[in-house]
Amino acid sequence: MAKLINHIYVSVSNDLFSDQRVDKVCNSLISMGFKVTLVGRKLPNSLPLDSRNYKTKRIHLLFKKGAFFYAELNFRLFWYLLFKKHSVLLANDLDTLLANDWVSNFKRSDLAYDSHEYFTEVPELKEGSFAKNMWLRIERKIFPKLNNVYTVCDSIAEIYSKKYGVEVKVVRNIPRKNKIKTFKSREELGLPIDKKILLLQGAGINIDRGAEEMVEAMKFLPDDYLFVIIGGGDVFETLKHIIADNQLENKILIKGKIPYSELVHHTYNADLGLSLDKNTSLNYQYSLPNKLFDYINYQTPVLATNLVEIKKIVNKHKVGWIIDTHQPKEIADKIQDIFSNKIEYQEFKNNTKKASEELNWESEELVLKQIYCKLLK
Repeated sequence: MAKLINHIYVSVSNDLFSDQRVDKVCNSLISMGFKVTLVGRKLPNSLPLDSRNYKTKRIHLLFKKGAFFYAELNFRLFWYLLFKKHSVLLANDLDTLLANDWVSNFKRSDLAYDSHEYFTEVPELKEGSFAKNMWLRIERKIFPKLNNVYTVCDSIAEIYSKKYGVEVKVVRNIPRKNKIKTFKSREELGLPIDKKILLLQGAGINIDRGAEEMVEAMKFLPDDYLFVIIGGGDVFETLKHIIADNQLENKILIKGKIPYSELVHHTYNADLGLSLDKNTSLNYQYSLPNKLFDYINYQTPVLATNLVEIKKIVNKHKVGWIIDTHQPKEIADKIQDIFSNKIEYQEFKNNTKKASEELNWESEELVLKQIYCKLLK
């Protein structure tokens, strides 16, 4: 009976395949004594899920985006969760919070909230738009009542705490300690051994993430550089057009989504990891993306744009370089400068290994235990 009481349902709006943060949280919850079910959506192109230590449920939705999608998602989530036995509900981001709040109130379940970003300040929500005002109304109604809240960085936690008078803890998007002893070679991965590999990875390679400018920058780099893009996002079709228009097919490789277990081998084999988000919204200004810590954990120095939380990590641990521009020519010049200074490059690469001893999920997990262990029945 105790196992049934300690059942936690975790809700997301994605298709579960590439959300490494949620996967880590789910496994941490299992280690604390929870039975876990992760609920997301099923897309026409959703890839099969690898084996998990917890149950998963993908909900089929008629709508794929926009207001009708979010309305249907929360409607379907509400009815799904309402008839499940659980003691705790975990909503990931504002787009799943409404349904979880309704069910929590109805069934008197504990509710936890993981805010992966400054949701109401994402660039897709234009200032003054109906969509932004609606999300703000939902946030203002629910957030002040929450008791178990955490987010991805200090800046966002501070904003929410001041805004709603709620304690917000910080659990950063950091991978587990690297336990891989032998990595696949470039040959095994189908990567060239005689080129400098520049890597951009992530599940959200969208507009204003710098991917377009990096593609353009390849026009100014010699042929011994290869730009590799791995992940998903709404800018991929645009990138393909830019590549074709500039005849850059031999200098850029788009791999799309691959399992995380395969991705880490690519990260390790890269020469430089890229994090080029633009400061076009408060959400991006305070972003602290998972890819930054993946690069560090797999010993790949970083080139990143000058954003508050990212700069703090890069400069503190001396694991890379900060750039203040998105001009393609200037990005290319900076990259060539990086590789021309072999001593500094090797120093920063060595520092990634030192930093990974501190920056790992095992450390972040201690905060999760503070939140969830008190919710065990």
